[in-house]
Amino acid sequence: MRKRFSPPASSSVPAIPRPGEGKRGEAGHVGYLLRQAHAIHRLRMERALADLDVTPPQFAVLTMLNAYPGISNADVARLSLLTPQTVSVIVTNLEKMGAIARRPHSIHGRIQHLDVTEAGRKLLTLCRTRVQKIEAWLLEGLTAAEEKAVRRWLGGIALGSEAKEHE
Repeated sequence: MRKRFSPPASSSVPAIPRPGEGKRGEAGHVGYLLRQAHAIHRLRMERALADLDVTPPQFAVLTMLNAYPGISNADVARLSLLTPQTVSVIVTNLEKMGAIARRPHSIHGRIQHLDVTEAGRKLLTLCRTRVQKIEAWLLEGLTAAEEKAVRRWLGGIALGSEAKEHE
């Protein structure tokens, strides 16, 4: 059995701060704070959706397919911020679950349109109820103006990255 490393009592090794403290809090780099917030958000999503046998990426794919019916795998990948390979696996699994259906493109034989089925809409409704509770927790304590500012800031970051790609 391996012995865990413990610094000597007289060591000058600093204590690791808890999330929200030190460099993991307001004194931290913004990029790190975004990553930390994303990690806890993803963990909460995983836990909230687990008993429905839905993963956060599957929820994202279902959400985008419901919002933009008939789009292709490639479009879903771009919208849900996932790789085409990941979306391919997710689509196959969602189809096996009966949550989505494929239909051929009228002109391009290799392209398939994806649609959420009635069972998929019911599943998405269950998922959304849980996700809305997580989002309410995220926004807890913010005024409407602060929430709008956060949404504008996050959207602006996304828009800015897209503009940089086209330079």
